[in-house]
Amino acid sequence: MAKKTKVVLLSKACVTRIYRSKLDEIVKHSDVDLTVIVPPEWKDERGQLPFEATETKGYDILVEPIAFNGSYHCHFYPRLRRRLYEIDPDVLHIDEEPYNFATGHAMWAARGHRCKTLFFSWQNINKHYPWPFSAIESSVMRQVDAAIFGSISASKVFEDKGYRGISEVIPQFGVDTEVYRMQTNVQQIGSSLNIGFVGRLVYEKGVDLLIHAMTRMPKDVRLNVYGSGPELSALRDLTESLQIQDRVLIAPWMASDKIPSLLHTFDVLVLPSRTTAGWKEQFGRVLIEAMSSGVPVIGSSCGEIPYVIGDAGFVFDENDSFALAEALMRLYSDISLRSQFAQKGRKRVLTHFTQASVASRTVDLYKSLVHNS
Repeated sequence: MAKKTKVVLLSKACVTRIYRSKLDEIVKHSDVDLTVIVPPEWKDERGQLPFEATETKGYDILVEPIAFNGSYHCHFYPRLRRRLYEIDPDVLHIDEEPYNFATGHAMWAARGHRCKTLFFSWQNINKHYPWPFSAIESSVMRQVDAAIFGSISASKVFEDKGYRGISEVIPQFGVDTEVYRMQTNVQQIGSSLNIGFVGRLVYEKGVDLLIHAMTRMPKDVRLNVYGSGPELSALRDLTESLQIQDRVLIAPWMASDKIPSLLHTFDVLVLPSRTTAGWKEQFGRVLIEAMSSGVPVIGSSCGEIPYVIGDAGFVFDENDSFALAEALMRLYSDISLRSQFAQKGRKRVLTHFTQASVASRTVDLYKSLVHNS
């Protein structure tokens, strides 16, 4: 029997149950032995995200303490080196940006092992970080065996930064199309429109543009915003100042396993992101979740959104609430167009964004690193 490729995946994102469906797909490759290291919780703008425990199928999860929880730049796993000695992996997959201390620390922890290392990046803006993060990034790029980039834009950024190593362009996560399934939405029978947004309530996500667009929509249109973040109070104040608070629901972030059923309450999902000096949309995962669910989507021209949507929805010029309102009105008045976008969205996800395809391409990279060394 051929020796299995032993992989350790370091990933704070996998505290969330629904993201771990990619892991189920990875271990369907019977020649991979997978261990995943996650923190007991992760803190961000949405609040505290605890590890969502589930029974695992074919892989191990180690819940390890994390230092500086909530700091994207400074967090790390103090016991990682000990775990690597115990597991002795062939591949250490660091699901972190290369400038993070977590990545630098993981590369240090891997010294003395024969394991191959790789990092993941969404960076689609060429940023120059202050010391010590710039030094960490430079060191990681010199020493790492491979990189996975979430988009072609990220790949080009690292080419400009001087990275010349092995790389693949693979989204961090795909969609479990059995969880995010098409379903007949009875609300599409009428001419009203139930608009949804799910995400962080921060300036760059552009929810204020969506609220302004609501002032140009008929009275039977409703907006449902699910999320949390620093813009929460300002967004509620905006709905009141525009006197549309009776047509706009702003509700707390929902657990990941509630999102599939929530999406089916929407007639359209909108991601109105805007570019800032230090950020532009890196992917927009909620778009592919909605598309897989047969929910039409509208997104701005920010970052990777146009590529993700393709011909399966509308793309409007970012920061243009008038153009957003026009796109919404087209879906409001044309139920057949909603159906067309629903079908196209599902087809696009099945072609490009399934968890199975993301997992398969990731496993191919693992094997090439080990077998071609």
